[in-house]
Amino acid sequence: MPFLVIGLSHHSSPVTMRERFAFSEAVIPDALEKLRRQTGAAEALILSTCNRVEIYAVTASPDPPAAAALRKFLLEYHGWEEPLEEEIYCHSGARGLEHLFQVACGLDSMVLGETEILGQLKKAYELALRHRHTGASLNKIFQRAFNVAKQIRTETNIQRGCVSVGSVAVELAEKIFSSLGKHPVLVIGAGETGEKTARALWSRGARNILVSNRSHERALALAQELGGRAIPFDDWAGEFSTIDIVLSSTAAPQHILTRARLEGLMKARKNRPLLLIDIAVPRDIDPEIKFVENVYLYNIDDLQEIADNHLQRRKEEAARCQALIRDKARELLPAAAELIARPDLAVGNG
Repeated sequence: MPFLVIGLSHHSSPVTMRERFAFSEAVIPDALEKLRRQTGAAEALILSTCNRVEIYAVTASPDPPAAAALRKFLLEYHGWEEPLEEEIYCHSGARGLEHLFQVACGLDSMVLGETEILGQLKKAYELALRHRHTGASLNKIFQRAFNVAKQIRTETNIQRGCVSVGSVAVELAEKIFSSLGKHPVLVIGAGETGEKTARALWSRGARNILVSNRSHERALALAQELGGRAIPFDDWAGEFSTIDIVLSSTAAPQHILTRARLEGLMKARKNRPLLLIDIAVPRDIDPEIKFVENVYLYNIDDLQEIADNHLQRRKEEAARCQALIRDKARELLPAAAELIARPDLAVGNG
């Protein structure tokens, strides 16, 4: 019964493809139920973030057929019929464990060493555990991944400097507007990513922060914490005449800002420069907006350029981390193999 990882990430595919394969949190329990029923996986977990969509599974079938079944499920669930070459990857055994540990430690992230992914991975694990889609095998594997991430964080310098997508977004804003304190900011979406981005903006000097979220109570709580103002979600477009920077990270299934809508809003702004940073997947902002005069639009993949500026200083630390991860994967492999080989040891397989 192999341990498999199958998925796609910012390394293998652009945001235009990743948004097609994204799972919202609400559908993941049902998707895991279908996955296990259709593929025969004994245990499974789905991780879906801005930068990756991955399935972690312990399967009853041998490696190649099991990987093929998981791949087929991923394609059919999202209605993908076009041919794919290298976009979807698969890792098994020790390589699968190493990949999971690298993800947990932020070593496979767009921003090397970022910390947000660990929280996202824990949330994905807790969701699968709560719905009884994990058992003794995945429980042991993921607990070890969390322990390795903690060790990496405390024993190395891999997370020094800019370590989150939100921080990179703020850095981009500072490249265009040198002083954030002089430019009003609108944060659309007060979820985890939007909240961290808002706090990063405040820490860099932004003092006029507007927050809009479908849950107005959440927007109000964050705005009060930052000394800003909460805007009802249906009314955020009315603020475009005054704001200069927009960071959007909602879970909307389609664009919340189209080119036609923005062109009308720009007239009220008298065509002053506007920075739009779309860190949502699926994207919140129509990519055609980049052709509107005096508008600067960046999506999640565009943040890679800034992330690369931080890469060199972390390469030496990354090498140390990779060596530690290989050792930890080898240590775990015999125990994981025993659990996977003995279904009678598994628990929680609902």
